[in-house]
Amino acid sequence: MINKASYPESVLEDRFELLDYIKEHDKRKIILVGGVDTGKTTLATFLIKNLKYNLIDADVGQKSILPPATVSLGNYKEGFLCLSEIKEEKSYFIGSTNPTQFIGEMLTGVKKLADYAKEYFIIDTTGLINGAGEYLKKMKIELVEPDLIVALQKSNELSHILKPFIDKVDIFYIKPYIGKKYSREERKDIRENKWKTYFNNAKEIEINFEDYIISGSKAFQGERITDDEKLLLENIYKWEILYGSKCEGKFFIVKKDVKVVKRSVDKNLIFYMEPERFNNLVVGLIDNEGFCSGLAIIKEIDFKNESLKLITPSSLKNVREIRLGRVKLENGERLIDKDYI
Repeated sequence: MINKASYPESVLEDRFELLDYIKEHDKRKIILVGGVDTGKTTLATFLIKNLKYNLIDADVGQKSILPPATVSLGNYKEGFLCLSEIKEEKSYFIGSTNPTQFIGEMLTGVKKLADYAKEYFIIDTTGLINGAGEYLKKMKIELVEPDLIVALQKSNELSHILKPFIDKVDIFYIKPYIGKKYSREERKDIRENKWKTYFNNAKEIEINFEDYIISGSKAFQGERITDDEKLLLENIYKWEILYGSKCEGKFFIVKKDVKVVKRSVDKNLIFYMEPERFNNLVVGLIDNEGFCSGLAIIKEIDFKNESLKLITPSSLKNVREIRLGRVKLENGERLIDKDYI
């Protein structure tokens, strides 16, 4: 598997100073903050190797611990060389590899994992430090209340993030490790390689709507449309309605065209889509605790018979919810808009 970072052959002196500081001051909850390609994952590898701490992998765009599109807690493994060898214990489903698309889910996931781990963990974060990235970093620090923030900073590019915490949390500044810089295309290749690895031994299963909560799309929320409403909409728009619901004062319709007619549709009142829109969508398999026990890909939804065909390497034991994400896997990874479904 392609990985961004492994155990470094040579280590900068300030990394050993940081290690000594953590041991001397008994720092048990640590968060790493730095821009893109500053060596956060390499540093996390070094610290975990020496401290035997667990990892909270919150770098959703460049995950070390599978599965992708989640944030994960991994247990320390003796003798590991790179973070991808660390075993996942718990994951929280984000549904995207873009952390700014689901900020609430990112924050909830990191908080839940930190609460579950309690202490002796290191949080590896994304390289986003401006805009929504600044907000994410600040809120993670507020929620997790770490003992130590490790700032990988060239000059003062993290000051806008760290300023509110200067008198509240210990901050240890170190220079970034300038290793290999990854282009956008290389990062995409790394992600796609991990998607392939995760779904390598997947199998097809079929489930019924009524056996699971289906979330992540308004189409499955609210109340079902009545027979009269279905008939009215079909007559007006010349549709065959396969599935329909009402939520937040709006109709959500899954349909096929019976006859193509030019008729305007008020999109503030009716949101409509074809059933194929859900194909190849990544979904999270959510357990009773709200954690993600695995991922699946929607192969097909049979709205008439209210069933889904999923492709997954995971068991559905203890799964109570199928949560739709915003990643499609078709000839590679494709992110879709939040309002796509």
